[in-house]
Amino acid sequence: MGTADEGERPGRGHSDSGGSPLRPDHAHAGTGTPGHELAHPGAQSPPQAHAHPSSHSPSPAHGHGHGHGHGHGHGSSSTARLAIAAALTCGIVIAQAVGTVLTGSLALLTDTAHALVDASGLIIALTAAALMRRPATSTRTWGLARLEVLAALAQSSLLIGVGVYTAIEGISRLASPPAVAARELLVFGVIGLAANVFAILVLAGGRDASLNLRAAFLEVLNDALGSAGVIAAAIIIETTGFLRADALAGLFIAALIVPRALRILRETVRILLESVPAGIDLDDVRSHLLELEHVRGVHDLHASTIGTGQPVLSAHVVVDARCFETAHALQILRDVHECVRTHFPVAFEHATIQLETLEIARAEEPHGLHA
Repeated sequence: MGTADEGERPGRGHSDSGGSPLRPDHAHAGTGTPGHELAHPGAQSPPQAHAHPSSHSPSPAHGHGHGHGHGHGHGSSSTARLAIAAALTCGIVIAQAVGTVLTGSLALLTDTAHALVDASGLIIALTAAALMRRPATSTRTWGLARLEVLAALAQSSLLIGVGVYTAIEGISRLASPPAVAARELLVFGVIGLAANVFAILVLAGGRDASLNLRAAFLEVLNDALGSAGVIAAAIIIETTGFLRADALAGLFIAALIVPRALRILRETVRILLESVPAGIDLDDVRSHLLELEHVRGVHDLHASTIGTGQPVLSAHVVVDARCFETAHALQILRDVHECVRTHFPVAFEHATIQLETLEIARAEEPHGLHA
């Protein structure tokens, strides 16, 4: 039997853990054959567990449980913050583009390009945040939650491109520094810094709410530091005549951009590859489930992340056959859901659990049961 919720859900892959799926006295390995899907489009109910009647499985020795809770309360707040930050950043792009033409500064050019990427990234994020509020459908059972991750991926990729270009151009200008209008550079640096500081204040309160807000916050923070670098370069050039300060400021901005962009990129790729959520060890999850009363084995254990705040888990749990005869299966479902929801660093509010007897688990073995 396969784990419920497998198959057609967009973005619903699985990461699995090795190890013996059954306790030592019943050790075996294998994988479940494809089962039936139970979709919960747009589910907003609190976490719950329930057993399905026998009509949902060929034998009364099966039970399925689903705990689900999809939180989207941060949507409207995130959208408002992103909209304000996007408007501010677009204003920065226009002002600094004018300043770049007037001053000929690489540092300001880089900061302008960075701001342009910020603006485009914020617009992408804003669009994704709006689309994510669309309800789930029968063909998109998770809605458009994964768009947030794709938006963060696009932002981080653009930032890496800007950082690489800046590094190349900065090294070139160190060898042959051009003249720079320092006073005008200082004015536009101050304008950029002031606008960025305001955008930082807007985004700071929600940066932990989603990948989009966090990516946007880091971008604007980097841009503010870049503006500070522009101001420093302008002051140095004006007071000492050291023209290479402009190229050094550009390289400083590149050094700010790339490492943070790589971190966001790594996190988004981790989600897209359906890796186990950070902080979760599936062997540890299996061990805790095996400690529950009447649980004899755990296999087909998978965990992944759909989007921010949406970790999911599924498992086949092997229990004593008498649990189905005494109606104890429902209590086991509740215990399993409570365990995965409260015991680990990541709370699996959406868990799909299939209960089965040892006899059925062994019958699946020829089909290639896996951990």
